[in-house]
Amino acid sequence: MRTERAIDLDGLTDQVRLFGEYDRNLSAIEAALAVEVRAAGGRLHLSGTDDRVDRAESAVRRLLDAALAGAHIGPDDVTLALSDAAHDEVRAPLPGTLLRAPRGREIRPRTPGQRALVDAIAAHALTFGIGPAGTGKTFLAIVMAVRALKAHEVARVVLSRPAIEAGESLGFLPGDVREKVDPYMRPLFDALGELLETAQLGKLLERGVVEVAPLAYMRGRTLTDAFVILDEAQNATKEQLKMFLTRLGPSSRMVVTGDVTQTDLPSGAHSGLRDAARRLLGIEGVAAVELDERDVVRHPLVARIIGAYARP
Repeated sequence: MRTERAIDLDGLTDQVRLFGEYDRNLSAIEAALAVEVRAAGGRLHLSGTDDRVDRAESAVRRLLDAALAGAHIGPDDVTLALSDAAHDEVRAPLPGTLLRAPRGREIRPRTPGQRALVDAIAAHALTFGIGPAGTGKTFLAIVMAVRALKAHEVARVVLSRPAIEAGESLGFLPGDVREKVDPYMRPLFDALGELLETAQLGKLLERGVVEVAPLAYMRGRTLTDAFVILDEAQNATKEQLKMFLTRLGPSSRMVVTGDVTQTDLPSGAHSGLRDAARRLLGIEGVAAVELDERDVVRHPLVARIIGAYARP
């Protein structure tokens, strides 16, 4: 049965926040649900079959709430709202903006898996984020770290990675420590560069408020009042991961991310990532979030590539 419904846009002074440029958000809702969406007289009019209009209304109202709160709604927000509506997850609000990048870009979770990861990080002292490349797990972990630093929840941020290609010792490479580790830490520097002004990041690195170092340099330390991230943890052995996890000091939070399908450890060595997540799951203060190709936020082809490699 076909029905029509109207949603008041009272208070929405900038309709582009909701509609998107050239009404692309409305077009996305129309295409996804086979409904008609049109704006007229300060209202958004929906028409289609009962069930599809119900889903469209649920999605639009959640997007409208976010737009009224100041968010600029993008395609990923529309996809997330439609996904929630399809699964009757209509009570949870659309994720708020976690951080605003230097150029004004709003950063917030863009998929259900990303939202679960962010929620877990906010609620736990130790969080494992496991999933394929392109799911945003490392970037969101760093976003949460920078957010915590700006809110004075921690005094410093420590980012680490196993430097597998350099044999962890790094001694045979020319140059000082920074020059040796730069090639392996570059993705972390790139993420920080998206979130902080260049001059600000330089000062934080110089003062040691933000530290980027290989996993081998963590041994013997206690990381207090810090937000600590270990990226590419699938390239850490069981012993190395145990060492890293036990660096956690008072008033600190730790996030461990990795892709168990892309281990670069030498033959005979076993990754400690899946083992650690399994051992620690169920302990109070520990969470593990699994992401998959549905959470990929790179080029759409990346999700299909990941899916193809997951098949026998």
